[in-house]
Amino acid sequence: MTSTDSPDASTDDRSALRANCADCFALCCTAFGFQRSADFPIDKPAGTPCLNLADDFSCSIHDSLRPRGFRGCTVFDCFGAGQYVSQNLFGGKSWRERPDTSAEMFSSFSVVRQLHEMLWYLVEAAERATTSELCGATAQLRREILRTLDGDASTVLASDVEGIRAAVRQTLIDVSEEARGGYAASAETGMSDDLHPSADLVGRDLRSIRLCGADLRGAYLIAADLRRGDLAGVDLLGADLRDARLEGADLSNALFLTQSQIDAAQGDNTTVLPAVLRRPRHWLT
Repeated sequence: MTSTDSPDASTDDRSALRANCADCFALCCTAFGFQRSADFPIDKPAGTPCLNLADDFSCSIHDSLRPRGFRGCTVFDCFGAGQYVSQNLFGGKSWRERPDTSAEMFSSFSVVRQLHEMLWYLVEAAERATTSELCGATAQLRREILRTLDGDASTVLASDVEGIRAAVRQTLIDVSEEARGGYAASAETGMSDDLHPSADLVGRDLRSIRLCGADLRGAYLIAADLRRGDLAGVDLLGADLRDARLEGADLSNALFLTQSQIDAAQGDNTTVLPAVLRRPRHWLT
């Protein structure tokens, strides 16, 4: 979110919360580290450039990341933090041009990414909240985050991210409860007792279970079978959807779903997504 935008809390401006790699100094390829795993074929220490990073800050293997074992790169979303830090906080001067700013730039990127992710969720919360109390709480949190982002790098780094996160988390829980309230009757008669926040549903076949209105916040849905399922009103905030089967599933009205969750899952052209999310390229190949 740029300081010149600063929309009021009722404005849906997700455009600034989407990654624009062309205006970023490859911060996701440098600031964060990773270890050899199913998601990465090599080790990379934090604060060092990836070996695949080109001189113009592009990825030299971008079109073949998955087959080369860099699956983790394909599911990462900075929520627009990369271009904000590169162009706004550091005035378009890269860490290569100014090596003395690299540590502060990388640290700022980590903080801004968290703040932008919270803004993404709050945009949806503002759309779903119906009571004046929840609308007011959502608007106030968005204004607080935007004020922080209007500062310089030192202001961002000094922000109370954990305190803001705690307040955002409670507001999202309250909005979720309100949004899922309309599904309560069907939930009582059709849902399994296993469906709850942080539930371990790894590999589970959930095709025969009515999910509408379930609270699966933070649930482990790795390789779960959700094919042809109706996920209307299902809270998926922070749920792990790696390799979850979503073919034919309707997620158009699922709560707090992000692009990175969709990118990590398996689906096809029959999967119905929220309008703000795109169909991953690997679903079509």
